Amino acid sequence: MYMRWAVVLLPLLVPGTGWAEEIAYEDDLAKVEEDTVLLEPEVDEQLEPSMDEGDALVEEEPDSSNSGSGWANRLSLETTTWALLPRRGAGTDEGFLQVQPRLELVKPDILQLDLGAPVRLRMWGAEAGASLVRKEDWDELSDWGQVVQNLMVGGDAPNFVWVGALESYTLLSGHLVRRYNNRGNPDYHPAGAVVTAMLRPLYVEAFASDVLGARLMGAEVALDMQHVLFGRPPYPMQYTLALSAVHDWGKAGGMSEPMTLAHLDGTAMLVRRRNPEGGFELQANAGWGGRPGEGGVWGAVAGLGAEYLTSKMDMRARLEGRLQRGGFRQGAFGPDYELARFQVAGPAAVPQADAPFPDGYSAYGELILSWDAESLSVLGQRHFRLTMGTEVFNWGRVDVDGRLETQLFHRNLSVGVGGVAVGAGQPGVRYLASGDARWRFLGGKLYAVGQGGTLLFPT
Repeated sequence: MYMRWAVVLLPLLVPGTGWAEEIAYEDDLAKVEEDTVLLEPEVDEQLEPSMDEGDALVEEEPDSSNSGSGWANRLSLETTTWALLPRRGAGTDEGFLQVQPRLELVKPDILQLDLGAPVRLRMWGAEAGASLVRKEDWDELSDWGQVVQNLMVGGDAPNFVWVGALESYTLLSGHLVRRYNNRGNPDYHPAGAVVTAMLRPLYVEAFASDVLGARLMGAEVALDMQHVLFGRPPYPMQYTLALSAVHDWGKAGGMSEPMTLAHLDGTAMLVRRRNPEGGFELQANAGWGGRPGEGGVWGAVAGLGAEYLTSKMDMRARLEGRLQRGGFRQGAFGPDYELARFQVAGPAAVPQADAPFPDGYSAYGELILSWDAESLSVLGQRHFRLTMGTEVFNWGRVDVDGRLETQLFHRNLSVGVGGVAVGAGQPGVRYLASGDARWRFLGGKLYAVGQGGTLLFPT
């Protein structure tokens, strides 16, 4: 385990014409946690797909003097220190000066582009012949994906393309890919991609964890059964049947064993209530999954999902009971997967594709809560945001991951803390923790950042 720390970030901001004084960042522009969507009749074209925590940019208030062009841009430069401490007393620590230039361009409803990447320049701890730039950040083709911080083509969901870091990605139902982080390996910096489309009565979402390498790819197709049986309904996707499949080639970011999983899910709306202030939905879901071509490897799940939405609060919750047999488990591609594909947490030092997973059952719960004292209508504006998932197995294992973010002092101070614990209650538990704070001043043209946390490498 390594400790990572970064302090004193002083970026230079150069606003372009037509740009608001401060740019809002969207943590949930395309939400991976989107289990249910509150829809009005005849406007279901705005159905949001499930993509999460991208760094999408939105234009708040374009300057009227240049409103005709519709373009906005920002140029920034961030500088920090970055350190890797020795692992349990072995080796030496390494220190770097991290410089990150960024260029951001936005054409509302058409294009959002954010380019830039951290370049780490060695300050101390160099071995003989070591390069000035940390080579592990740029030693394979996939690492060049980090240059694209965010790319979004298309306007409102459901039809768009998104490219960038998948920090907490969930594929629709979430029973194969849930809260997945494609940059969980600190030496692997791919750009992922998500594509969504609706062709009634089908809704499709496909993703790739690495657009430049043969890695994790998958898709889920949801069929609106009410539409098929009774014609186009006033509220879409209330009763769905979905099929998802995910395959990992294991040929980028280090070689690992390939693995394929598939899952079949059914979802039914139980309660739908609306009023001028917001609405409430309650859904039931059930599903079955396994490894294609391998008998006796399967799992089943059943549970409830709820959403409560007002102008100031967006709360989603899920509670499920799960059954595992023959080594299959739901959410196998999760926040720990980029490490687990080389070695799972626990006493068995084997890749996840070969690891024995005990037969048993588990309870899974998830809570995603966003709140703002003014309104959630402005993207990225959240006084409080909590996202957490927990799975408890009957044989003593507990997996937990979550993140808490808050904005204080007229949104000039942003603070976030997060953590992951995999295999708690068993030998060989794997855990990660991180925290960061951002303080803006001089009207947002200058800010300081402090970051710190732990890193785990596959080796």
